[in-house]
Amino acid sequence: MGTPEIAVPSLELLNQEFGVTAIITVPDKPKGRGLQLIPSAIKIRAIELGLPVLQPENLKDESFISELSSYNPDIIVVVAFRILPVAVYSLAKLGTFNIHASLLPKYRGAAPINWAIINGEKETGMTSFLLQEKVDTGDILLQRKIQIPDWYTAGDLHDAMMPIAAELCIETCNLLLKGNYQTILQDNSLATPAPKLFRENCKIDWNKDAETVKNFIHGTSPFPGAWTLLNGSSLKILQAKLSNNRKLPIGTYRIEADSFYAGCRDYAIELIEIQPASKKVMQASEFSRGWRGATTGEFI
Repeated sequence: MGTPEIAVPSLELLNQEFGVTAIITVPDKPKGRGLQLIPSAIKIRAIELGLPVLQPENLKDESFISELSSYNPDIIVVVAFRILPVAVYSLAKLGTFNIHASLLPKYRGAAPINWAIINGEKETGMTSFLLQEKVDTGDILLQRKIQIPDWYTAGDLHDAMMPIAAELCIETCNLLLKGNYQTILQDNSLATPAPKLFRENCKIDWNKDAETVKNFIHGTSPFPGAWTLLNGSSLKILQAKLSNNRKLPIGTYRIEADSFYAGCRDYAIELIEIQPASKKVMQASEFSRGWRGATTGEFI
């Protein structure tokens, strides 16, 4: 059971190692001006592999539960899907487990990759756990730690996690098949939230220190993207770096020959990758060389 690209390597490796009998994913979604129906990344790969695909609108629908039951599943593997009702996840004889992109109980929620970087974590990981009714609270089966390099964006960490998620799926299935395992209870007192991010929550607060602003930019990149206003138009900032203690007034910018700086509470950051309104993603150096406006000003 899965939807986005991060789940595709897991599907491929599970099918290679054990054989997958069915895929459950979301219904095709209308996108673009023509509202053309677009299948999920998992559905596209499942069709290429010749696997049957179920796309229930409602996971509690009795006809879907009956159809899923007909596959007589030993194990149900969940990688980036929806919240499952008990009637669904209890169908698996050996258990239903989820792969979550954090070291649970830290970062429970829809955006664990983003929040780990926003909060300046140096380490995160992947967790497999047995499903329970309350989201992301089930007993832990296995965990794998991952270091977060200083320059990583959420997109970089997402890509690094894909093959690890696939390996963890195989290890967890083997654990359930052998049956001689012990689970670890989550300590709810250590739980931290990782709610979904939306564009309206991603405007940059230049009153924060440079390290915090850089982490926020990287943690929301490439989507939904941290943004500010340059001459009244939205400017998305996708990558930045600390600027060796250069100082600028808070919330101001300076554009030099091929450099673009922004002032935070303590020091400035240097913008590396940006996306001006209605334009493609570009290097800030490219933008700076073509800039014809004032070389200093405020982000308004």
